[in-house]
Amino acid sequence: MEDFTRLDKLLDGFAQKTVPCCGCAIMRGDEILYEGYKGYANLEEKIPLNKNHMFRQASTTKLFTYTIMAMLFEEGKLLFSDPIGEYLPEWKNTTKYVQRENGGFEVVPTKHPITIKDAASMSCGLPYCMFPDENARIPTLADMSKRIGKLLEEKGVPTLRDEVRVMADVPVMFEPGTHWLYGFGSEIIGALVETIEGKPLRRVFEDRLIHPLGLKNTATYCTDENRDRVLVNYEKLPDGTLRPFPAGNNSDVNPDISPEGARPNLLSSPADFATFMQMLANGGTWKGERFLGKGTVEMMTANCLNAEQLEDFSDAYLNGYGYGLGFRTLIDKAKGSHNGNLGAFGWTGGGGTWAEADPIRRVSLVYMHNMFPNEELYHHHRFRNVAYGCL
Repeated sequence: MEDFTRLDKLLDGFAQKTVPCCGCAIMRGDEILYEGYKGYANLEEKIPLNKNHMFRQASTTKLFTYTIMAMLFEEGKLLFSDPIGEYLPEWKNTTKYVQRENGGFEVVPTKHPITIKDAASMSCGLPYCMFPDENARIPTLADMSKRIGKLLEEKGVPTLRDEVRVMADVPVMFEPGTHWLYGFGSEIIGALVETIEGKPLRRVFEDRLIHPLGLKNTATYCTDENRDRVLVNYEKLPDGTLRPFPAGNNSDVNPDISPEGARPNLLSSPADFATFMQMLANGGTWKGERFLGKGTVEMMTANCLNAEQLEDFSDAYLNGYGYGLGFRTLIDKAKGSHNGNLGAFGWTGGGGTWAEADPIRRVSLVYMHNMFPNEELYHHHRFRNVAYGCL
C-alpha cells in the first residue's frame, strides 16, 4: 500500500516557504491514488486552494495539441513526413540564415522543407517570439520580433493562424531537422490542427479531449461560470515577497480580449490534467473508451533526437530526458537522477505546472503552482523524486 506521508510534508513545506499554493494528483489505472492541495489560491483574501481550482497551464497546453495531432495521424489525415506547406501554403518555400566565413549572414533556401515531424519535435529552427525582442542579435529572432510587433499593433491579440502566417517567410536558424530548439514549432502544429479540423484550436480541445474525458475543471477561457475557480497568478520578488502578477491575471484567457482563434492557454485542475495524462499512461484508453492506439502513444513518446540534438536538449532540468513528438521522455535514469521508469513522458508549463505519465507502472503524476519565476528545478524535481518514492 502506498504511503504519501512524505509527499504531504513536502507540499506543506512548499506552501509555507516557497510558493503561494500548490496542488498535485496521482492516478493509477482509472483511479486517484492521492490528491494534495496546500496554501492559498488567493493570498490577499486567504482563500484555501482546493481540488476544483484551475491553474494556468502555459506550455503543458501543448500536450493537448500534440495528442490531437496523433489522433489525426491515426485517422489518416496527416503523415509526419509531410511538409507543413501542404497544409499551410505560405510555408512552401523555407529559407535559412547561414553565417558567412568573413562575418555576417546570408539567406539561402533550405535543403529540405519543414515537415510535420520537424515542427512537432522542435527541430524546425524557429525560437519562441510571443513579444518583440528589441535587443535580439540572432537574425531569425530579430525578424520574428519585427513581425510579431507589427501584428500586435494591428490586432491587439492576434489569432494563432495570424501568428503562423506572418512568420512563414522568416529564414530559420538552421537546416530543419538538424538541431533541437524550443519554440514556434508548437504554434505551427496548432495551426495545422486548426486547418485540418476546420475550427479554432480551443474548440478542437473541447470536442476531442475536454468533453469526452469529462474534464469539469478545464477550460480555455476565464468566464463568469469558472472565475471563482481560477487562482491568482503571483510574481515572486527578489526579497521573496509574493504579489499578484502585474501583467494581469486573466488577460490571455479573457474572451472579451482574446478572440476565439487566439492561441489557447488551458486552465485546468491537477486531477483533470492527471486524467488526461492517465489516458496516455493507459496506452490511449480511459474508462473503456479508446482515444489513441497504444502503438501511437509509444511512437509519440519515443525519443527521436540524435546525439547532436540531445546536446541541444540537455541542461540541469532536462538531464536524462530525450524528446519525442511533443513529449519529453526519460532515456537515462542515472543522468537525470530519476527514480521512475524509463519511458516516463510529459512536459512542463512556464508558470510552474509539471506532468508525467509512467507507462510501466501505468500511473500519472501532476504537480501545479502558478508563480513567476517558477523555480521549476527546485520544486518539480523534489516533487518527482518524493512522489515516485511514495509509489
